[in-house]
Amino acid sequence: QVRLTESGGGLVQAGGSLRLFCSSSGRALSSYAVGWFRQGPGKEREFVAAINSRSTTTYYADFVKGRFTISRVNALNTVSLQMNSLQPDDTAVYYCACEFGGTGTTTLSSYDAWGQGTQVTVSS
Repeated sequence: QVRLTESGGGLVQAGGSLRLFCSSSGRALSSYAVGWFRQGPGKEREFVAAINSRSTTTYYADFVKGRFTISRVNALNTVSLQMNSLQPDDTAVYYCACEFGGTGTTTLSSYDAWGQGTQVTVSS
């Protein structure tokens, strides 16, 4: 069983940066693919970024390419999402999730466990 917890959210001005963290209790996160998703006000949850279990492949939504970076810190059992050049449209609750198969995917329904989310608010 794996329980995920997100941290690092907050309020930032447009153009600023935040780093989100996804940590796990239970089995090591290095066993799974990990994805980040977000849900803005009145919007559906959407894919942001993912990394496979071996950290050999990363996936990004087009709207974050060049701005966000997903990476693992295995020693801390953590996956981070570095977010730069944030814009008001990036305002959302950000969720991490793990996919037990380990391959990584952009498909929300393929993920097996989810965290509770962390709020990111970008002011203009």
